[in-house]
Amino acid sequence: MASKYKGNFRCVILSAKRLILEEEVSSVFITGDRGEYELLAYHYPLIGIVAGEIIINWEKRLPVKGGVVRFFANECNIMIEEKIAAVTPGN
Repeated sequence: MASKYKGNFRCVILSAKRLILEEEVSSVFITGDRGEYELLAYHYPLIGIVAGEIIINWEKRLPVKGGVVRFFANECNIMIEEKIAAVTPGN
């Protein structure tokens, strides 16, 4: 289900070995240490733990073992430990 809110933000996802994603996105859905949440443009500043799966624009899915997310100044930076080698298309 796509969000009704409009606007994009910069999203950078990296592992210790490589840059996985760097693009403008409209949403990032993550499972974190405090539950599941969706990051949208101009989200409040946030630092949290990521585990499980990251969903970008409700289309691309990235399973992760763990990681850290920081959202600040309309930019989302996520450093992860990869579960698989690549971002996969959604169902």
